[in-house]
Amino acid sequence: MRTFTYGAAVWDVACPQQPSRVAGVSMAGFRVRDLDALRMIPHPAVTLLLDFGAGSPVLDGASGRQQRGSLVAGLGFGAGGAVRTWGENVECVQVRLSPVIARAVLGASPADLDGAVVPLGDLWGREASRIRERLGDVPSWRERFALTDALLARRHEAGPPVDPEVAWAWRRIVGSRGAVRVDGLADEVGWSRKRLWSRFRSQLGLPPKSAVKLVRFDHAAHRLAAGDGAARVAADAGYADQSHLHRDVMAFTGATPATVAGEAFLAVDDIAWPSRGTPAWPHAPRDLRAGRRPEVRRPML
Repeated sequence: MRTFTYGAAVWDVACPQQPSRVAGVSMAGFRVRDLDALRMIPHPAVTLLLDFGAGSPVLDGASGRQQRGSLVAGLGFGAGGAVRTWGENVECVQVRLSPVIARAVLGASPADLDGAVVPLGDLWGREASRIRERLGDVPSWRERFALTDALLARRHEAGPPVDPEVAWAWRRIVGSRGAVRVDGLADEVGWSRKRLWSRFRSQLGLPPKSAVKLVRFDHAAHRLAAGDGAARVAADAGYADQSHLHRDVMAFTGATPATVAGEAFLAVDDIAWPSRGTPAWPHAPRDLRAGRRPEVRRPML
């Protein structure tokens, strides 16, 4: 377990020693005694917050509505910068799900979330309260991660996969860090543009163009948090110029690039999820280019 300090808040951060048995799942454990109101930064993943502590994390949304306890946040949740989280004596396991596997794990399409946040019990029913109790009963993070991983693996095994063509398009977007040409994705998988756009949106929760913008922003935001200058980040991340980067960061966070560079959620990210590299996928498999449906494999982030 590592400690991260931001203002008056002290975060204890735990990471699993082994990767998840389900590709596209990453986890971290958090214990924060006094969590000040922090801006939520949109992320290219569906997020599960499994609360089990004496206190509860609280999310304040743009509408003023508060959500407490175990939650599910849709792809890119927090866009606009109006969502804050806070709480006392917070203990939770946070799970990031690739949208490629989110439908199977959640039992609902990420499109149904529409980028919003809902109580986990709305999707999982009594299973949400059972996992909360079990996480609270075990004494170590190792056991909590094992319990969570077993639950996710079971749900993933029973749930429906997304179309391999949709999974391929998502991997191309992530592998290129948002630098892929959206119009070329349909040609790569052998589908019409209309078909890919429709399936991608209904199965993952965003249209391809929005997914590209989100993935590119995520890469840029972490570069800013690492101390790189805005001009260099804009050039390396594929923005037309620094003004383009500024507009995107403002749209996603409601703050300037200089402000985003100091956001706590970005700073703690490299502690909780230190491995962010994803290889590029320069060419579609032959069976996709030929229009044949490929073998369904375990999808990855």
